Amino acid sequence: MSGLAPTTSPRKEELLEAAYKYVLERGLTEMSLRPLASAIGSSPRVLLFLFGSKEELIRSLLARARREELSLLEHTRQGGQADFASTVRATWKWLSAKDHRQLLTLWLETYARSLTEPGGPWSSFARQTVEDWLAVLSEAQGRSRRRSGAGIAERTLALSVLRGALLDLLATGDVSRATAAVEQYLDSLALEPMRS
Repeated sequence: MSGLAPTTSPRKEELLEAAYKYVLERGLTEMSLRPLASAIGSSPRVLLFLFGSKEELIRSLLARARREELSLLEHTRQGGQADFASTVRATWKWLSAKDHRQLLTLWLETYARSLTEPGGPWSSFARQTVEDWLAVLSEAQGRSRRRSGAGIAERTLALSVLRGALLDLLATGDVSRATAAVEQYLDSLALEPMRS
């Protein structure tokens, strides 16, 4: 026996899902193996065997969160929205939905830790999530605009507006004010002449 954790198993997947629900409710900041294991019907020893280390368990949890985020964001792509403003609006609708608050609070916690604790299990999370969201916005741009400096700036600004409104929403819970700010930004897009 090599002593390495199994790559995948039904029990590992079951415990990962249970641990994911646990961190959605409680966050990752103070996560300790003993209370986590107790809450999900396992033991620290089993978790360490299956995941190899606490750091690998955290990496698995972050990968799980990212899969959910990408799956949910995929709905904005499949909405058949052809123009940029509609994609930004659909993305905001997804971000501001109450059902996504736990996931987005976990996203924010992990994003901040990625910036303040480089080298940990979350080290590349912030960069990856920026790239993920920019990819969603990029698909709503025409091919020539997507590759232009103006197109890159356009989606970077849109992401900044969305992220800022999200931070505000998570802090205050004021959906209508944050949505009004996003809508004002979208109105300004309609007023600007499109440059390629």
